[in-house]
Amino acid sequence: MKIIIAGAGEVGFHLAKLLSFESQDITLIDSNRSSLANAETHLDIRVIKGDATSIAVLRDAKINETDLVIAVTSSETTNITVCVLSKQLGAKRTVARISNTEFLDHKEEVGFTRFGIDELISPEALAANEIQLLLNASAFNDTYEFEDGALTMIGLSLSRTADFVGKTVLESANIFPDLEFIPIAIQRFGTQNTIIPRGDTVFKEGDQVYFMTTKTGVEEIYKLTGKVREEIKNVMILGGSKIGHQTAIGLCENSFNVKLIESDAEKAFELADDIPSCLVIHGDGRNVELLEEESIQDMDAFISVTGNSETNIMSCLVAKSKGVKKAIALVENMDYFHLSHSIGIDTLINKKLLAANNIFRYIRKGEVVAMTKLNNMNAELLEFEVKENTKVCNKIIKNIDFPRSAIVGGVFRDDEGFIPLGDFKITAGDRIVVCCLPQSISKVEKLFI
Repeated sequence: MKIIIAGAGEVGFHLAKLLSFESQDITLIDSNRSSLANAETHLDIRVIKGDATSIAVLRDAKINETDLVIAVTSSETTNITVCVLSKQLGAKRTVARISNTEFLDHKEEVGFTRFGIDELISPEALAANEIQLLLNASAFNDTYEFEDGALTMIGLSLSRTADFVGKTVLESANIFPDLEFIPIAIQRFGTQNTIIPRGDTVFKEGDQVYFMTTKTGVEEIYKLTGKVREEIKNVMILGGSKIGHQTAIGLCENSFNVKLIESDAEKAFELADDIPSCLVIHGDGRNVELLEEESIQDMDAFISVTGNSETNIMSCLVAKSKGVKKAIALVENMDYFHLSHSIGIDTLINKKLLAANNIFRYIRKGEVVAMTKLNNMNAELLEFEVKENTKVCNKIIKNIDFPRSAIVGGVFRDDEGFIPLGDFKITAGDRIVVCCLPQSISKVEKLFI
């Protein structure tokens, strides 16, 4: 696939890096020479120095032969302009990064596709939504919803008290035959190896396990894993960034008690005016005395979303030491992801990764409706729409030649989510969620083409 990325900032560089690993034909455009030099040195891609809104620059990038244009500069105006021009000049699909979330709320009403923009993404809005999902599933350290929660992926670390520790997947299924969930990926404690579980796979203490479940299955997982659903009501947010701002608005709208700490006085006053139901405090959130004065020990959750990853990690560790049940830190360094469970923070989120997940479904073959990468794990969750002419249509799951490093996690049919067993028959119109390792993605895609 031929892909043009406009903007070599943190999101653009990260996307270019991920896509170049998959041997995609990538062209990166930016007016900043140093950003391009870093990308050209470390990645197997073509770079062009210039203004991505220039028709001459786009033609130099062979825009008329391009399958996908991803505009992720820091300026939403530039991104929208790039996508509109690209579509007019022959690009097949376009994705624009925006910061004004009103565009997302009124996407259908305005009709951005008529202008030539196929998809709008806001990394900040994605991060804010992720935080709210994590607070709603308080005992879990990762979560992702398909079809508005009809199917939900949840990740958790198995404690010694979990009912199925020491048992195989098959033994667990026989002991608990009516359960509405299925394990789709496991990472052993202390390793970086991702396992797609089979019947003889044994659950072990400390495993990071990802389950696919229906709405009723979430409660079952709580019971069987020994996790307790903690009620999250009082939330403290450190940092009045766009993510902090949007998170505070969303939580206040859902009747959470929110305190937000911001070090910049002018921004703190603006936030207080904009979110009257949120208590905004002007101060340095790195000051432990300030946190104690603001009753951090009484908080159910602490969310740190300043522009500094180290500050976010350290402040979350302080929060956990004060007895806060749930701590979530925003980090920019992808390497930190591997440290999250070992250092005691519940969840790390990264807006680059969230944006990449949202964009990746346009690169995958077949009718991909949604996708996400599992945190810390070398696996992807893909949601395919089944067409009449695909190889899986009207087939029973156990008769489909799925690679061993892939597993069907769930099926969405007639507005209802199902956890399918081997004798489940797939029909046209079904939406199938598949978890697979990188080596099996190509084979899985072919089943849905």
